[in-house]
Amino acid sequence: MAYERITIADAKPLFDNESLRVADIRDAMSYESSHIKGAINLNNDNLPAFMQQTPKDAPILVCCYHGNSSQGAAQFLAAQGYDTVYSLDGGFEMWKMAVPELCEQ
Repeated sequence: MAYERITIADAKPLFDNESLRVADIRDAMSYESSHIKGAINLNNDNLPAFMQQTPKDAPILVCCYHGNSSQGAAQFLAAQGYDTVYSLDGGFEMWKMAVPELCEQ
């Protein structure tokens, strides 16, 4: 299985899908200050629970700071058998400028 890189413009319509999971892999302090609406702060501690609670057919959008680290995390999730995994190009830094209405603190 492979993940796909996705632009912010292409990612925004994914939020219409109620089964979308957003995994934010930034550090906890950055996540707490602001994150994509509905995102969970995914880390090594909660990864097993996330994988147990996330159906294999649920789309997953992985974001980091700038879109680099999320590629490795997206590849990992795809290798675990998830059908649709995206890595957000530009990361949260670009997302918060382009789509502030889909951010929360």
